[in-house]
Amino acid sequence: MTGVNTSAAPDWERKLDELLPLFGHRNWIVVADAAYPAQSKSGIETIVADADQIHAVRKILDAITARKHIRANVYVDQELGFVTEKDAPGVTAYRQQLNDLLKGSSVKQLPHEQIIQKLDQSAQVFSILIVKTDMTIPYTTVFFELDCGYWNAGAEERLREAMLKTGK
Repeated sequence: MTGVNTSAAPDWERKLDELLPLFGHRNWIVVADAAYPAQSKSGIETIVADADQIHAVRKILDAITARKHIRANVYVDQELGFVTEKDAPGVTAYRQQLNDLLKGSSVKQLPHEQIIQKLDQSAQVFSILIVKTDMTIPYTTVFFELDCGYWNAGAEERLREAMLKTGK
């Protein structure tokens, strides 16, 4: 699944629709800014979307929400909260749009390097899709770590406790 595909927006949306039935717990989808590097690790596929970042995030969020088998833990760069209009014109409006779009989602803010480490660890075994947009504001990448849509951490914990009680 490695490589860079320089396709236009309809192609990236078709690729997303093609991969979502295959993706599940521990796969990632990343909506990246224009400067996000193409990664060489096998298991990571980068595609170019000639699309606005907010449009791409909305499309991916809607596509994940429409699926019963997955849900997403969303990560955003902690640094984004500290980027100023002086250094990156438009960042305030982008932050507001992103906050409005992600309202109601499980969103975690972590330093960029910590998120990249999590992504790299997952890429050792699981497929990652990176969708590069035309965004030119730093620290705007949105990371979707997929999780099981019909099982949650509480259910898993109860299962493990039951197994311990039986000694199995």
